[in-house]
Parts: sequence; C-alpha cells; structure tokens
Amino acid sequence: MIGPMAIPVPLPALTRKRGNPNWGQPIPFAPALPTEFELRVRQLQLTAEIYTSSAALHNWCEQNKNRCYVPEWLLEEWHITVDPNISAVISTTAADRHRHTAHFLVS
Repeated sequence: MIGPMAIPVPLPALTRKRGNPNWGQPIPFAPALPTEFELRVRQLQLTAEIYTSSAALHNWCEQNKNRCYVPEWLLEEWHITVDPNISAVISTTAADRHRHTAHFLVS
C-alpha cells in the first residue's frame, strides 16, 4: 500500500460574469474642455480682475470675436461688437467641420 492519499481541496466555483456591467446605467458626461478664451487667458497668466487692462487679450478678442467664445461682459467693456450672422455659420466642433467637409467631397 502506498502512503495516505491527499484529499483534494475543492476549488471555489468561478462563475463567469457575462455581459456589460454598465448596462442600463446613464452614460457619464464628458469632461468639460477649456475654451480658446480660457486657454489664452491661462497662457497670458491673467486673472479675471486684470482682463480689461491686458492689451494682448484685447487684441486676441478683437481678432477672434466672431470665431471663439469671449465673455459678453468683456465685449461690452471694450465696446466690441460681434457679427451675429457669422457666428451661426461657423461650425464649432471638429465633428461639424468633418461632416461639412465630407458633404462637399461627396457632392
């Protein structure tokens, strides 16, 4: 006779989880990205209190008033007017630009 046999220890039953654990959960919001204005302010190292005294920011706002977001109170402070007809035509996202470009390429 051969020595005592080891009793096999039962392994825990590994149940395989199937499917998407997030099924039925609301899709989380994408993180808010800074606007071009906020990026420029950060680059110029300005605080809100000194926006109006910055010549560089004033020039940037003049050049980009119809293309990028500029706070309304700052536009009023500097008496900068935005062309309302242009802002409706300009696409604001890369997806919009791609969609418009693809449309022209297909036609």
